[in-house]
Amino acid sequence: MEQYEPDRLTPAQVAAMRRSLRNGRAAMTRRSLLRASAGGALTVGGLGALSACGIPAAGRTQGGTSAEDHSKQEKTVNFSNWTEYIDLDDSGKHHPTLDTFRRRTGISVKYTEDINDNNEFFAKIKPQLAAGQDTGRDLIVLTDWLAARVIRLGWVQKLDPSNLPHAYTNLSPQFRNPDWDPGRAYSYPWQGISTVIAYNKKALDGIEVKSISDLLDNPKLKGRVGFLSEMRDSIGMTLLDMGKDPANFTDDDFDAVIARLQKAVDKGQIRRFTGNDYTSDLTKGDLAACVAWAGDVVQLKSDSPDVDFVIPDSGYMTSTDNLLIPNKARHKTNAERLVDFYYEPEQAAALAAYINYVSPVDGVKPYLAKIDKSAADNPLIVPDKAMQAKSHAFRSLSQKEETAYEEKFAKLTGA
Repeated sequence: MEQYEPDRLTPAQVAAMRRSLRNGRAAMTRRSLLRASAGGALTVGGLGALSACGIPAAGRTQGGTSAEDHSKQEKTVNFSNWTEYIDLDDSGKHHPTLDTFRRRTGISVKYTEDINDNNEFFAKIKPQLAAGQDTGRDLIVLTDWLAARVIRLGWVQKLDPSNLPHAYTNLSPQFRNPDWDPGRAYSYPWQGISTVIAYNKKALDGIEVKSISDLLDNPKLKGRVGFLSEMRDSIGMTLLDMGKDPANFTDDDFDAVIARLQKAVDKGQIRRFTGNDYTSDLTKGDLAACVAWAGDVVQLKSDSPDVDFVIPDSGYMTSTDNLLIPNKARHKTNAERLVDFYYEPEQAAALAAYINYVSPVDGVKPYLAKIDKSAADNPLIVPDKAMQAKSHAFRSLSQKEETAYEEKFAKLTGA
């Protein structure tokens, strides 16, 4: 059982958080809004403020803490999500899928775009969660590392499978068993986030790029290679290239990756570590190749004929943004019905066509093809089985590991 520990941030965690807020996943727009994965870092001052308020540590209770479910009496659900992370009609005022859900079920959705960063949002809701109080939200979306933490703390409710028939049936095998929520007892993915290698064909001028080794070792690319400022992405992709499993690696493995990347930094091979601002450098050709987020690549490819991507034979990294029901939510059943609604392939297709992330729903492709065939045929949105087989997730980290790893990564990147 993990206890909530109101510790202050280490310098490395502060640096990681600032990277995310300044130019990491938290800084992205609709098609590239890839979530901040600063690990266990929490907003500066948030933990100290919580401690000062005298809010006690919260221990895990099996399945979280429910409240009286008012779903039958109150036909509503309060849904907090990231900005620009859902379909929108031409007027900019309505979300077609939510309108469909309301017409079909009679349940209105109070949809709030009040998540800009995992750390910031957690600081907003943690006082209520730690005190065992209602957050005012029935459904929230958190990136996998933070989803893992709130599950361990016992701050979210176990889902009722009887309310999730489509979700249970249609969840892609790629996302079924994360180590932090085996069998998806507490969460379901909203969308997947993939990390790949992107390149500018004109800038490469015939140079072949197929792997992380090509980025790090080919002298013809010196000073024209980019890596991401998000630890899990850059470390994970390099672990794979070195024959290690990001879901099962040691401290020595991590240190070996740091040493390899440091060597590339020292010899000037790596131009810089970036957030999503690599997109302009890649389009202009200042970067010939880089570690990139698939959401960016989808849009860049549509805007620039020179930009393309490759999936290394060693594999690629995938993370997820996840739907969870906080403790004391008033409308748990309504929230579960909304989760299940988005696992109907037709609704998942409508969502994927607009936001262009990896859909976690099996069977979405034929429905998406009716809306946008190019999106349906894009493996960055609908991975085929071969691509799914190359997908890897970064394992959960203990607080001790998180602190140590972020310190080493911050030193590497100069953060």
